[in-house]
Amino acid sequence: MSPTSRTTVSTAGCGRVLPRPAEGVWPGLQDPGENRLRMTVARGLVRSAVTRLPMHLVWPDGSVEGDTAGPALRLIRPEAFFTRLGRQGLIGFGEGWMVGDWDSPDLVGVLRVMVDHIEELVPRPLRNLRRLYDRGQPREEVAADAEVSQENVHRHYDLSNDLFALFLDESMVYSAAWFDPRRPAEPLVDAQHRKIDGILDLAGVRPGQHVLEIGTGWGEAAIRAARRGARVTTLTLSVEQAELARARAERAGVSDRITIDVRDYREATGSYDAVISIEMIEAVGERFWPEYFRTVDRLLVPGGRFGLQSITMPHHRLEATKASYTWIHKYVFPGGLIPSLEAVDETLARYTTMRVDERRSIGLDYAETLHRWRASFLAHGDEVRALGFDETFVRMWDFYLAYSEAGFASRYLDDYQLGIARP
Repeated sequence: MSPTSRTTVSTAGCGRVLPRPAEGVWPGLQDPGENRLRMTVARGLVRSAVTRLPMHLVWPDGSVEGDTAGPALRLIRPEAFFTRLGRQGLIGFGEGWMVGDWDSPDLVGVLRVMVDHIEELVPRPLRNLRRLYDRGQPREEVAADAEVSQENVHRHYDLSNDLFALFLDESMVYSAAWFDPRRPAEPLVDAQHRKIDGILDLAGVRPGQHVLEIGTGWGEAAIRAARRGARVTTLTLSVEQAELARARAERAGVSDRITIDVRDYREATGSYDAVISIEMIEAVGERFWPEYFRTVDRLLVPGGRFGLQSITMPHHRLEATKASYTWIHKYVFPGGLIPSLEAVDETLARYTTMRVDERRSIGLDYAETLHRWRASFLAHGDEVRALGFDETFVRMWDFYLAYSEAGFASRYLDDYQLGIARP
């Protein structure tokens, strides 16, 4: 069937109409607003895009536009969908999913098409119109001091330890795993331990050393470092994570070798043989990358090493989007920014005595990690709701996990483990 063909199909099972989100919990989501001009422009752009992209639209009457060999985007409330899209761009696109204005039996597939063709979604002459709805990240969310950083962390990581336990494996590690390609059915916990061991190796962690960890998570990296015979000081801004990490260290029998401090990394003192940090730099913010790396440089003893794991994006995309306010900022990770490898190298060269001397990519492994997390999250949907999270939240996290999986699967995003030392 040609990409521009239009047919009619049954809409049975296309998606259910969701209850409107409570205004007090989800302010602004009930009403998409009114702007006939922007709605009309958005409708035209979407219909034009599907003539070029390997996907198709399914309208409420069952008619189809686009390439039916690709994934389907099913319109449930078209006017609301196009209005949100016209008023807020991709933020409106994500919000439309959250409230059920559109649906898809292959959400990752739809998002993968969009990521793969991101440069083609909007004609170049119209890209400057982005400034009409993209006002940049709110000043109160951009990490400036420990208090702001702690509030940003609280909004995501302090949602509920029980929530994260529903979809993470028993290691409670919330970052990219590193899979053995020879073991396609490898348990996630094994791949997470391989990832942690990889970072510890890059940092040269050995018995008798004092190790600093920036970003505790739920304690698994600190536990594995302690099991190597190291003494660990680990820093977090999440009170809930710290409490569970202490309990897990106690159960693992290594609590005597681990100190867990609820403290900003900028307040760290002392000297350390090794420093590790796993997917924490994304929350630092571009303005504070120099201070982040200077802090590590200051704390490392001569000959010490730094094992860093970071999500990365291509440098040209970082430069093009670093001032933007995205759906991820608004609903998942306020105040964050994903660096590029070039940005890391440049910051190290300008502000520290350290350089990257080893690197490995595990970005495709993150796509698999996210695929497993999302499957587990959806399988435990009723338990998520039983914790007090509503349908809008469930759809929001479904979108977040699918969006992230698509980004890594397409290689728009990558994830690197970096060994950093003084040359």
